[in-house]
Amino acid sequence: MKSFEAVQHYFNRAADKLELTENMRTLLLTSKREVQVQIAVEMDDGQLQTLIGYRVQHDNARGPMKGGLRFHHEVDLDEVRSLASLMTWKTAVVNIPFGGAKGGVTVNVRKLSLRELERVTRKFVDEIHDVIGPDTDIPAPDMGTNAEVMAWIMNQHNKYHGFSPGVVTGKPVEHYGIPGREEATGRGVGILALKTLGRLGHKAQKTRVAIQGFGNVGSHAAKFLQEADCRIVAISDVSGGYYCAEGINVLEAIQYSNKNNRSLEGFAAASRISNEELLELEVELLVPAALGGVITADNAPLINAPLIIEAANAPIRPEADDLLNDRGVVILPDILANAGGVTVSYFEWAQNRQYYRWGLDRVRQELDRVLSSAFEEVWNLAREHEVSLRTAAFMLGIGRVGRATVLGGIT
Repeated sequence: MKSFEAVQHYFNRAADKLELTENMRTLLLTSKREVQVQIAVEMDDGQLQTLIGYRVQHDNARGPMKGGLRFHHEVDLDEVRSLASLMTWKTAVVNIPFGGAKGGVTVNVRKLSLRELERVTRKFVDEIHDVIGPDTDIPAPDMGTNAEVMAWIMNQHNKYHGFSPGVVTGKPVEHYGIPGREEATGRGVGILALKTLGRLGHKAQKTRVAIQGFGNVGSHAAKFLQEADCRIVAISDVSGGYYCAEGINVLEAIQYSNKNNRSLEGFAAASRISNEELLELEVELLVPAALGGVITADNAPLINAPLIIEAANAPIRPEADDLLNDRGVVILPDILANAGGVTVSYFEWAQNRQYYRWGLDRVRQELDRVLSSAFEEVWNLAREHEVSLRTAAFMLGIGRVGRATVLGGIT
């Protein structure tokens, strides 16, 4: 099942509960605009390289479209289309006034120099600047991009349209960004993990946690959960998994990774295991925070954690989702679990539009408020309709987008 087919699968399950007509389903699933552009870039060695970039704008019924920009060698239109759709439901679930979009460039950023990365970014903006903007579509960081890339996007867009810091979020704090944006997705995962654990009767002090993926999201989630007295027994990155039954010192692991070119390779404070073994550990909480599709029908029967928090986008394939649900595994879906990033992006956008700075304490308080409210709504909806948390989240998001679409008028 391809990425967008998986989104359709979850969408239709929720749409059945909402009794949506086929015409409304088609309307809500179909992207408003899909842009594919050619990016011709001169590399440092003087060779010309031609890359393909995408920007899919899914829905704007509830406000300007919002979504990350992914630089990865496996990016394709189907993946970007599916992620744009997920952003529509995600922003609706947490009830912030955005629609959904997503972008990507098919490129291996590990093979680019910093100057080449900047040229790729600016050339991409040259091709899409007329379809993005603070009131139209607001990009943000995603896999392979960061705050510095967002600063380049703002700078290049300003050359065409004048000063407008709200055109992109996730910028450096020194460049009209907001404190707390870098930690937001991981912190949100931690906040929601603790809430879900509490509802299931698990105490943080007795919770063993395995986190697959130790990038920005995974590391911040691990730090937050350890500070809440959870025991982080396993972490991993592309170099493999690292396990310690007594608990890993997360700050030590973060410092090691930062000094080792963002890699845990050689981390001696824990035993080496594979990423596959990490997923199958006997823990109370599993947090997939890396790539999508890591839990499949093949390894789902081997998953031992009773609770999974989807920090990554679509880490569980639909067929695996069914198997896990049948076994009673509780899954907090990505469209709620990792919504902390887009929520703080909304705060940054609002700050930029007001030309007013927010402090870190206010950002964290507002993030907790928004995510807590969304969690309560999803949890109660799941109990009321006797459905999974994923179906409940889709029902909540689809319902809000559907009502906005009808109320706005279809002409």
